Amino acid sequence: MATAAIPYITFAGNTREAFGFYQSVFGGKVEVTTFGDFNVPDAPADAVMHAALTTDEFALYGTDGTGDLGDATRIRIAMVGDDLDAMTASFNALGQGGNVSMALSGQPWGATYGEVVDQYGITWLFNIGPAT
Repeated sequence: MATAAIPYITFAGNTREAFGFYQSVFGGKVEVTTFGDFNVPDAPADAVMHAALTTDEFALYGTDGTGDLGDATRIRIAMVGDDLDAMTASFNALGQGGNVSMALSGQPWGATYGEVVDQYGITWLFNIGPAT
């Protein structure tokens, strides 16, 4: 798989509704994972942890978020790929002068995942391996 940059939008608790609308506009397939699916503590079990709309042309990701992720205007960039060495190097480079908010580590969905805020305040989400 090639590496892809995918917009990641945090919604104010209405991710399912938004992704249903986007699917009606663009077509494609929507997949939703809740916080309850991964037993995330202190998060509403039915809230959307991750939604993905995939079409033949592009993908869009979203979440209901929790706590400080509840800002409905917040857009992040998800980097998705399977080249561990190359993506780790990119993650580390973005962290120079920035802030690693979540170190790369193995996750329950089978990928290596981490988050870094670059020196310009942009949050990058790295998912290396299986994508959801």
